[in-house]
Amino acid sequence: MQNKSKRITSIDVLRGLVMLLMALDHTRDYFHYGSFFSDPTNLDTTTPSLFFTRFITHYCAPVFIFLAGTSAFLYGTKKSKSQLFKFLITRGFWLIFLSIIVNNFIWKFDVTYGFIVLQVIWAIGLCMILLSFTIYLPIKAILAIGVLLVAGHNTLDGIVLKGSSFTSIIWYILHQSQFIMIDGRMFAFAYPIIPWFGLISLGYCFGTLYKKDFNTDLRRKYLVRIGVSCIVLFFIFRGTNMYGDLVPWSAQDTTTKTILSFFNVTKYPPSLSYLLVTIGPALLFLVAIENVKNKVTNILLVFGRVPLFYYFLHIVVLHVLAIVGILIFGGDWENMILTNDVFRNAKLLDYGYSLFVVYLVWIGVVTLLYFPSRTYMRYKVNNRDKWWLSYL
Repeated sequence: MQNKSKRITSIDVLRGLVMLLMALDHTRDYFHYGSFFSDPTNLDTTTPSLFFTRFITHYCAPVFIFLAGTSAFLYGTKKSKSQLFKFLITRGFWLIFLSIIVNNFIWKFDVTYGFIVLQVIWAIGLCMILLSFTIYLPIKAILAIGVLLVAGHNTLDGIVLKGSSFTSIIWYILHQSQFIMIDGRMFAFAYPIIPWFGLISLGYCFGTLYKKDFNTDLRRKYLVRIGVSCIVLFFIFRGTNMYGDLVPWSAQDTTTKTILSFFNVTKYPPSLSYLLVTIGPALLFLVAIENVKNKVTNILLVFGRVPLFYYFLHIVVLHVLAIVGILIFGGDWENMILTNDVFRNAKLLDYGYSLFVVYLVWIGVVTLLYFPSRTYMRYKVNNRDKWWLSYL
């Protein structure tokens, strides 16, 4: 389904949905009691509501990266290979710059950059650079690479390096999530790119289903089959514990905790089980939403069309609100200037609010950001001749 801007509405709606869920996760980071010190997926300390608040946000990164590949393919249908190459490689380096310089600052407001987190925007940037070279391969070869990396990268889980040698750092970038100190500065390699590059490659191939001449009914059949297959494979791999995740599930002392253990899949790096349980339902959502147009989809559309603008804006707003909140209750705002002790500042041990408050703040922030996001979306639509807008 396409609108007057020639963009595929269902893809933008799905992207908008995951952007909203992403804001929920980040609101929890800044506002939930204990979020600076505890893991919401830790079965010893979590609750079902907290666990699934975190679990539903698992859809954000994989869906966004998958659709980034799809968008790259669709962009390339209107451009030459050389033009697509130039766009992907320049955008990739731009995203890496934004990740290191801008994103790290707005998350922590630390001018010393004492803690550098290489997270999702960094991973997307690297993946786009790699994809810029991969696009010259036949589509079947790209598909094979994507399947191999996504399905096979868990065979590398047993390779664990330590230290800050060049070889170790390269491995952290590729496959092992790791925190290390380099010259007094902490670095977090949070998004190892082997599985993410496999996913963006699959997303690129997925774009072929949305070519103008592709039969709509056939696309829906493919989406249903692939989506259902992903979900079935998730239950097979996860249920048998034979492959697909670094941490197997296990029976707990209660049925509820056993269910939580089953769905407690590994994100860093994203396991095969993690990707199956997120991408499968996302594809089925695309089928369900393809011909739907109402007030809700119109709202989601706005966020899905200005994701980078919305991303940076919502982090700034959440961080500022967290500072305001700590001041209101008599705390020290400087505790929200997070250095290399990020999320481990002992002065924040008693900081935070209930999950109910987290949801209220999330709804308020999303509502607030809808209006500047809509304004920027309209500006982009009316200024398509400005090439630099495609980088923002």
